[in-house]
Amino acid sequence: MEKYSTILLLFVALQIKHLAGDFFLQNSKMIVGRERYWHMGRALHSGVHVLLTAISFALFATSPILILWIIVVEFIVHFNIDWGKARYSVEKKLTPDQPLFWYAMGTDQTLHQLTYILMVWAWLIFS
Repeated sequence: MEKYSTILLLFVALQIKHLAGDFFLQNSKMIVGRERYWHMGRALHSGVHVLLTAISFALFATSPILILWIIVVEFIVHFNIDWGKARYSVEKKLTPDQPLFWYAMGTDQTLHQLTYILMVWAWLIFS
């Protein structure tokens, strides 16, 4: 039972870090112009996420090497998920009053959540 509680608590930590990283700690420099692939703001945004991820996994006594692998992969994945959403949203000129805006937002958020499932799976396998 303790193992399941730990897994659930790790998911809770990742949900809180996602809320903070994707909503509370994002600023206009991270958002404006991020439909361009090489965008420093998106890199900074992804960096905030991996810092919070590293802290989350460290709280669960994860080895530094595993944390390093997890955050390298997360940086690459998060950077590209956000780029895909931004590019699509700008190309389609999406605004919050359009259903496609919310489809793009929902797809983006689901892909991030699937990333967290894979991260916890890696933690289970390699810890």
